[in-house]
Amino acid sequence: MSFTAKKLLLFGATGDLSQRMLLPSLCALMNDGLLPDGIDIIGTARSEHTDESFRNFAAEALAKFLPAGREVKIDPFLKRLRYQDLDASTPEGFAALADCVGPIGSGEGEGLSIFLSTAPFLFEPTIKGLAANGLATGNVRIGLEKPLGTDLASSCQINDAVASAFAESRIFRIDHYLGKETVQNLLALRFANIMFEPLWNAAHIDHVQITVAETVGLESRVGYYDGSGALRDMVQNHMLQLLALVAMEPPTSFDATAVRDEKVKVLRALRPVSANETVTGQYKAGAINGQAVPGYDEELGKDSDTETFVAIKAHIDNWRWKGVPFYMRTGKRLPERTTEIIVKFRDVPFSIFADRGAKTMPNTLVIGIQPRENVRLSLMAKVPGLDRGGIRLRQVPLDIAMPDAFAGPERRIAYERLLLDLVEGDQTLFVRRDEVEAQWNWIDGIRTVWAEEAITPKAYTAGSWGPSASIALAERDGVTWHE
Repeated sequence: MSFTAKKLLLFGATGDLSQRMLLPSLCALMNDGLLPDGIDIIGTARSEHTDESFRNFAAEALAKFLPAGREVKIDPFLKRLRYQDLDASTPEGFAALADCVGPIGSGEGEGLSIFLSTAPFLFEPTIKGLAANGLATGNVRIGLEKPLGTDLASSCQINDAVASAFAESRIFRIDHYLGKETVQNLLALRFANIMFEPLWNAAHIDHVQITVAETVGLESRVGYYDGSGALRDMVQNHMLQLLALVAMEPPTSFDATAVRDEKVKVLRALRPVSANETVTGQYKAGAINGQAVPGYDEELGKDSDTETFVAIKAHIDNWRWKGVPFYMRTGKRLPERTTEIIVKFRDVPFSIFADRGAKTMPNTLVIGIQPRENVRLSLMAKVPGLDRGGIRLRQVPLDIAMPDAFAGPERRIAYERLLLDLVEGDQTLFVRRDEVEAQWNWIDGIRTVWAEEAITPKAYTAGSWGPSASIALAERDGVTWHE
């Protein structure tokens, strides 16, 4: 059924994600007139609140987390908020929740969207409680926040539970990276510009790098992160989605089925990783931005073999990418916070300038995702001036800074796009079940290799770019990480 939801139910409404991302995103969407008129937003969590105290709670979150410089009227948003406390582990509370939500309706302009952000062990009882109380009917769709399992088996268990109450067409699995403007712009860059597509293949691209670097340590994620690690926390979802968007074939149209069909083909074509194609690390005490920071074990309060850094050399075994390595790395306590994709093209096959003493360098496309959203293409150009008998060449960048290139309000929270699409029912930027399972299948293979080869994290100093072995992973192929 096609419908725009007139009601939105937020599970985990008093949690960190809701305060930092969901409430500010929804407030901004309403301020811009993008949410349906009269939409009801119902928060639910274990915390006890009245409607009024929840509105006060939301007002405090908005004051703290709305992006600086964003002029937003919060009163109209606060008036749309209601609240119902719920212990999702007990079925009794769902009847009261259903009463609070009220009639859902059945027309195209009616319906309910649910954003489910709960602990993994609560997924199954929550789905059962929703289904038993009329909150999983055909005019209800559900958005699922990660983590969706810790391996393929547990992911399938969660997906089976959700599928028992919701059809795949009403399931929206969230990867917030897909809501980032520059990630979406990657599709426009590839498929709205004729200059790139003829070169976007193994004949013209030498390699691709994907880096997701964080300066932070554990912060408030101690309980979750130590049971997950960098491979499952970052590579399984965000990084593999970026890889799929870079490597996918042109879809027949920009709709959910066509785009996700092409992404899953890439994920299924990933070659199993061997032991010498992966490096793991764990940060030790060091310094970030001149400030001393403790090591992972010190932050955790115990010894752990959880990896906080992963570097992988991946291959996609299909016609377009045969022989092109995709280097991926992610880690905590690295020198800077950055997410970027680097496409390194091959050098010109023959340089007419070589006998004049000029050296050419391969073109490089850098797609910056955070903190600065930009697209930069390096080109060879002649250095101005007169040179006796010679010519000097130098790389110069064509740089497009997205905030500078486009006037108007800046969407600075990725969840704004995703929440709007959840309300309107557009699944294009959400992850389909077969994508999730293909991702977990590949990740499980890497963890199996680590176990069989007794691979454990190598130490690296906080503030460095990871273990020295990660540098060697690329350097032995003549590749240098882009920094």
